[in-house]
Amino acid sequence: MDFRLNDDQSALQAAARKYARERLLPLAAETERTGAPPSHELLHEYAQMGFLGINVGSDYGGLGLGNIEALVVLEEFGKVSAALAFPVFESSVGPVRAIERFAPEELRQRVVPRVCAGDLVVAVSMSEPQAGSALTDLTTRAEVRGDQVVLTGTKRWCSGGGHAGGYVVYCRMSDAKGAAGIGAVYVEAGTKGLTYGAAESLMGFRGVPSSDLYFDGCAVPVANIIVPAGGFRQLMEAFDLERCGNATMGLAQASGALEDVLAYVQERRQFGKPLVDFQAVQLRLAEMKMKVDAARLLIWRAACNAQSGLPDVLESSLAKCYANEIAREVCGHAVQLMGGYGYSREFPMERRLRDAWGWGIAGGAIDIQKVNIAAALVGRRFDQRR
Repeated sequence: MDFRLNDDQSALQAAARKYARERLLPLAAETERTGAPPSHELLHEYAQMGFLGINVGSDYGGLGLGNIEALVVLEEFGKVSAALAFPVFESSVGPVRAIERFAPEELRQRVVPRVCAGDLVVAVSMSEPQAGSALTDLTTRAEVRGDQVVLTGTKRWCSGGGHAGGYVVYCRMSDAKGAAGIGAVYVEAGTKGLTYGAAESLMGFRGVPSSDLYFDGCAVPVANIIVPAGGFRQLMEAFDLERCGNATMGLAQASGALEDVLAYVQERRQFGKPLVDFQAVQLRLAEMKMKVDAARLLIWRAACNAQSGLPDVLESSLAKCYANEIAREVCGHAVQLMGGYGYSREFPMERRLRDAWGWGIAGGAIDIQKVNIAAALVGRRFDQRR
């Protein structure tokens, strides 16, 4: 068991860090100010650099590397900006992987290579007005009619809503109750019957567009079915990898905050000496470092143990839950240590804190992860409805 990155992984990490610091850092403040997502030109640049679909098979345009490599790049990008890192997230640990893993071959070939080339952004649409944590309560229906699938319903909190070129839509595809009736369909933007709600105004995640999706008799080919009714377990298996990505995005806020505050306390002087010379500051830095490293190890364990497949729900939930919690703590401590500079919107620390809070809500809230952990420990699911 070796906890060190190998030479190739270290080189990839260094390349991602250099690119993020030199190319993306100057864009981060503008992205935060305008809320505009990465441009098509920037996505093509990501693709040319090999930063899209890092762990996607080479047959589909990816690099064919492992989950660790994808998460290493994601963390370096996320330290600079969650919004600018989001295309890496979506292409490596997001809905594209569900298509690559479970969709019919024709759909895989139609979608995944375009994502890896920077020509297409794909978002996932799961939640509904009455189905968030209780995802099996979703009511959006997808009815097979001849050679078409017709969708009707409302989806909420879709990151990428109104911006993405395609959507992986979780929907009810049979009358079977609960998970047994759920599958997923791929819907292209511009399909008749698909419209969008107003852009959400969120506390953080600026530069990651979000809106409701409305399906009113929206018809797509049967070939767009990713998994049919009864495929909910497969979708959740793919989502376990997305949990690792979510955890890494939270970790990136914490590890980036630690790097910034470490430099700050060595430069900033009070009472005639650098802040780092005060023991209270030293203790806080040590606590922050312990939490950042522990979160990273939990994430990498889940990713490594799933190198030939998808992560285990227990390990991915542990990683996400812990990384989400410590991201909020570490970023909060960093804001406090930097005082007015941490609280000012002229500097990135307050943005890290807002984004860190969001990752503990997105992709399954912190307390839901704890329920997953307890269920895995006792070997059964808990019925929250009784």
